[in-house]
Amino acid sequence: MQPALSVFFMLLFVLLCLLEILANGFIALVLSRERMRRGRLLPSDVILISLGASRFCLQWVGMVNNFDYILHLNQYSQGPARQFTGLHWDFLNLATFWFGSWLSVLFCMKIANFTHPTFLWLKWRLPGSVPWLLMASLLISFIVTLLFFWGNQAVYQGFLIRKFPGNMTFKPWSQRLEIHYFLPLKLITLSVPWSVFLVSIALLINSLRRHTGRMQRSTHSLQDPSGQAHTRALKSLIPFLILYALSFASLSESDWYWPWQILIYLCTSVHPYILILSNLQLRGVCSQLLLLARGFQLA
Repeated sequence: MQPALSVFFMLLFVLLCLLEILANGFIALVLSRERMRRGRLLPSDVILISLGASRFCLQWVGMVNNFDYILHLNQYSQGPARQFTGLHWDFLNLATFWFGSWLSVLFCMKIANFTHPTFLWLKWRLPGSVPWLLMASLLISFIVTLLFFWGNQAVYQGFLIRKFPGNMTFKPWSQRLEIHYFLPLKLITLSVPWSVFLVSIALLINSLRRHTGRMQRSTHSLQDPSGQAHTRALKSLIPFLILYALSFASLSESDWYWPWQILIYLCTSVHPYILILSNLQLRGVCSQLLLLARGFQLA
């Protein structure tokens, strides 16, 4: 890739990171204030504050990782500093995926209209189980992070010792480890929350389709709050779908590192603003801040 194009992508990447940090910090701050003021939050807000906080921290770690990538001439280092930031990245990244999946499950249980006994039981039990689901997600993320750390530690030790089975050198040995250890681990850890997310969004779409069919046969008022709730939920979840797809696609090595990063960060930087607009409380605080800023500008 040409140097001028690389510089452009890097600057765009920094801008997207700052936009996402601002939005996720806003979500975490507003909902934290609401938690302190009322003493409790809705289950969806509990997931949102967890998602906002994890993404806020993830973007700072992501910026450090990418600056490390730049300083080492577009090749990742394997030193202790890289392993330290990688430890935080793996944990926060997986936790973020799980939080997004639980948000889709909660939207599905809250909005979808099904009469199956199992669905009704989950609809009743899930809101009270949200804190436990989040804690389980953190525990799973921690265990998987340790597996990544052990693999990275083996790569670092191999880089230092330079002793490998047979007549192998470091590069083919590390590539073999990537194919047979890291890649399956990444696929498994992403596939589980991805599957949960897909089931939830498929149920939402099916519920919306059935609801639309009933409305077309009905002669009632044009007001359709249930259909609007389905649509808002799907709009909030579609960026997750794109992000999951990009994450799977970026698992393979590519010379177009920065375009991949821009696509991923473009999705993650836009998504928190969609969540803000779809949440009544966050949207209200945002409107108040905009009115206050306009007042200062006029003054």
